[in-house]
Amino acid sequence: MNAIMNWLEKYVVPVAAKIGSIRWLVALRDSFIATLPITMAGSLAVLLNAILQTYPAQWGWTGVVNAAQPLIMIDNTVSMGSLNIFAIFFAVMWGYHLASAYKVDGVAGALVSVSAFFMGINATAQVALGKKLSAGAAKILTDAGVTVSDQSITVGNAFTTGHLGSASLFTAMIFGALAMVVYIYLMKKDISIKMPDTVPPAVSKAFVSLIPAIAALYVISIVNYLFTWCTGQVFGDWLSEMIQAPLLHAGQSAGMVLLVTFLVQLLWFFGIHGSSVLQPVLDSIWQTSQLANIAALQNHDPLPYKWVRGSWDAFAWYGGAGGTIILLIAILWVSKRADEKTVAKLAFVPGLFNINEPVMFGLPVVLNAIYFIPFLLAPLVNTAVAYVVTMLGWVAPVQIAVPWITPPILDAWMATNFDFRAIILAVFNMIVAFFIWLPFVMASSRMQNEELTE
Repeated sequence: MNAIMNWLEKYVVPVAAKIGSIRWLVALRDSFIATLPITMAGSLAVLLNAILQTYPAQWGWTGVVNAAQPLIMIDNTVSMGSLNIFAIFFAVMWGYHLASAYKVDGVAGALVSVSAFFMGINATAQVALGKKLSAGAAKILTDAGVTVSDQSITVGNAFTTGHLGSASLFTAMIFGALAMVVYIYLMKKDISIKMPDTVPPAVSKAFVSLIPAIAALYVISIVNYLFTWCTGQVFGDWLSEMIQAPLLHAGQSAGMVLLVTFLVQLLWFFGIHGSSVLQPVLDSIWQTSQLANIAALQNHDPLPYKWVRGSWDAFAWYGGAGGTIILLIAILWVSKRADEKTVAKLAFVPGLFNINEPVMFGLPVVLNAIYFIPFLLAPLVNTAVAYVVTMLGWVAPVQIAVPWITPPILDAWMATNFDFRAIILAVFNMIVAFFIWLPFVMASSRMQNEELTE
């Protein structure tokens, strides 16, 4: 055991720490974190509409649905202004945090990033028709520049929520990153217009970023034009088909899910915030999948993904990464170590709300050899069980983003849109985790007793 830990500490931990300090990855992580209020607001709206509309409609309670129409419309408006245009918010935060990481004007960086995003998506809106248009109506639309067919009408220079939601996140990431490379480089080279000291600071600041911003946007425009000319396809559409969709599909594989679980636990054991280090991966793949599920629920469509970002929180990471609330329960139940029981009592309430730093660093779990195996094994087993059960359709997939401080079991129930089977799965996994932790807690207690008798 010591040999393995020494090897990991010597070769794995330095690499992980270095990856966790890369400015681009830190900016990507912070960008997703910054959009949390928008995600929560949209998810709450979808959740309330499920209570007010979806379930009553299924049960035939049309009177409840009709009476709740004002609230339903309010929730729909919140969704339209949050989740349905999520990629815009991300693009703004992406540019801001990248620019701030390199200590250049973050506001201008945000504007450059969101402008680059709009350049990379297809500005064409297509609307399906319920029936064929009359010849007169078709002529009026055609004269206005609208393309008309028997099944749909297509309008140029228009964006739909399909362009602006989570489906376009990868376009926002790549085009925003390319634009910011140019912008940051020119800003660092001080290629800018200098204004006299008498000019107000706000005006002077805008002129400083003028040349870098213009250059960045023209580079994006040229790249987009050349790409479309060569492929006949807008970059954003190509990216969704060739890269984003396969990557999200790969995120549904058991191997990828378990690998990420293992890496998060391994990094945490050495005191590195594994969830934060891997958050760019977690959010780019599984948060995007979760947003797609939320959008599908809102539109009453089939859920496209079964394992998403919130699946870990609902069924494996109880009380934080590692499922440490189960460790605290085991210590309070069977341990005879006064030091561990004292820490467990102090850490239990924060643990109920998924704050596990007190137990990670106070017990500690970090670099505690006796807890190395269960800390890795319990979340892996829980994730594997939840993955199989979810993929078999025995429990509904996570389709609502709930606040991260939501206590265990309640989190699973709410996140799966109130599927009672999620409660059963969460309790089952917690029991399994308890019996994985139990022998190691007892061993830790015996070790101290033996030390005291020597």
